[in-house]
Amino acid sequence: MTAHPPNGPAESAPLSDRDRAVLAVERQSWAGAGAKERAIRERLRLSPTRYYQLLNALLDDRRALEEDPVTVNRLRRVRDARRGRR
Repeated sequence: MTAHPPNGPAESAPLSDRDRAVLAVERQSWAGAGAKERAIRERLRLSPTRYYQLLNALLDDRRALEEDPVTVNRLRRVRDARRGRR
């Protein structure tokens, strides 16, 4: 997913099934990083690197916030805290 200007054509379209699946993976609890990475590869057929690129773009997408505000806001806080430590 690429970033689109606010109120552009992509902003009015619903989230894709893949975008919803990425959010669903983030809603789950994982026993360890290995289990999550395995699920990313098997369920979504994505490399972890590509997955996190898509996830990061989703966090800036208004539609994702509307779809799952609890998950998106939690992940935004985590991202902002990591940026603050750099």
